[in-house]
Amino acid sequence: MDEVEVVVAHSERATLRVGDVFLKVDSDQARIDAEVEAMSLAPVPTPEILWRRPPVLAIAAVPGAPLGRLGGASTGSSSAWAAAGAAIRRLHDAPLPPRPGGAGRSVVALTAELDDECERLVADGLLPADLVHRNRQVAQAALRPWTQVFTHGDLQIAHVFLEGDEVTGIIDWSEAGQGDALYDLATFTLGHEERLNDVLSGYGCGTATATGTGTATGAGIAPDSTLDVIRGWWSLRSLMAVRWLSEHGFDPFAPGCEVGVLRSRM
Repeated sequence: MDEVEVVVAHSERATLRVGDVFLKVDSDQARIDAEVEAMSLAPVPTPEILWRRPPVLAIAAVPGAPLGRLGGASTGSSSAWAAAGAAIRRLHDAPLPPRPGGAGRSVVALTAELDDECERLVADGLLPADLVHRNRQVAQAALRPWTQVFTHGDLQIAHVFLEGDEVTGIIDWSEAGQGDALYDLATFTLGHEERLNDVLSGYGCGTATATGTGTATGAGIAPDSTLDVIRGWWSLRSLMAVRWLSEHGFDPFAPGCEVGVLRSRM
């Protein structure tokens, strides 16, 4: 008999693996509806949906292995990261899905939420004030108008599977919808800044460097300040995640994770 593996579990949802089947348990049916819809529309490899009986969605495992994980070593060849960048570009160039996603919240709402989160991080003593203040400054670059594209919304490297240099599947589409292309690119390279040029190369952009702004075109990306905006999303996403992760059994202070990303901006 196949063993039951708990992939992730917290108060909002849980994912179990039984052999080659993943069971996603989520009481928020709207979130599951959005995930199923996004997978049906995305022009990239996605898991096969086996069956659905609320609150459970059963999907087949995708072949290959994830490109890596936040806090882990930078795995995969340059061409593998470029292949992932090309797949992300295909997604961003696709027709818009009908609803906004996790990467598509309004600038006004994001600003209010970020400022509140920064105050709480300092008040609760989770992070020092100078670290929060500096990253709030960096995050400001992300808070600008953008052209909506089809985004994944939670494009962590652990959600992108490859065999060799071929993308075989992208999983976890619950945050998918209309949003900012640079949010996806920032999420994908979070904690792996050294891979950004490979990703942008596959995406079809000019490269970015640690000392310059870089250039990028197409898919809603403006040709200037690309790196500043990606850095802004790195800081913003990390600031918004630290307290939630700490409260749900994860460790944002682990080497290479969210707090490390924040410290790298000092």
